[in-house]
Amino acid sequence: MPGFDVEDIEFPAADGQPLLGRLYRPRRNGVVPLLVDVHGGAWVRGNRLNNASMHETLAEEGIAVFALDFRMPPQVDFPGSIADVNAGLRWAQRHAGELGSRPEWTGGLGTSSGGHLLMLNALCPHDARYAAAPEDGTPLVHYAVACWPILDPLARYRMAQARQLAQLVEAHQAFWPDEAAMERDNPHRLVERGEARYLPPVLLIQGTADANVDHLGADAFGEQYRAAGGAIEVLKYDDEVHMFMTVEPASPASLHAMDRIRHFVRSQTRPV
Repeated sequence: MPGFDVEDIEFPAADGQPLLGRLYRPRRNGVVPLLVDVHGGAWVRGNRLNNASMHETLAEEGIAVFALDFRMPPQVDFPGSIADVNAGLRWAQRHAGELGSRPEWTGGLGTSSGGHLLMLNALCPHDARYAAAPEDGTPLVHYAVACWPILDPLARYRMAQARQLAQLVEAHQAFWPDEAAMERDNPHRLVERGEARYLPPVLLIQGTADANVDHLGADAFGEQYRAAGGAIEVLKYDDEVHMFMTVEPASPASLHAMDRIRHFVRSQTRPV
């Protein structure tokens, strides 16, 4: 019998429409850390169950996870997905106590394109284009775990074109209105331009054999983040592919990465 409970809970999308989040809540006394998960899928596929193996492992280790559903094209046009994630992050922090945690212990977990959506909202949570609530001086996540994230969508688009990765090119074109948006709503460039409102501590996990993401981009983002004053640890795993932690959750690399996530979350949520 698992040491956690699973429950689907409704939360309001950016326009008030109900969406589902799946809560993995450890059966432990007292408050626990809370990670809000933003799934990948090239911005146009997937749902709250994408990273279930990671969620279950984290919950067994005493970390709650609230995995968001959000609308994607063709249900919503850009920046609707970003706004839905913003609404989900905001709701989870506001209801952290009901989810078994506390607001200041709320962090984010994003994979692939979900890493982009998470980091965009982590850096600029009150951008009026996708934040319904006014500026209140509060970050949406107090720390972030980004796994094989798309941190420079314009560079990834051009890489996909150069390598003739038709499925990725089509996904970009389905989500993004144009290349100008890829450059504007771009976590790496936001940090580089000094436009990031917050720089929460980040753990970035990336495989070097990832055909969907240039692993050198993780190093470049790490350097830029540190130069801007942020704290970031970049973990590179040799010969590991895109989504390696969900493709082979029992592999040595996956087990090591999950352990590092657990330690990182614990380091950010120690009682004062």
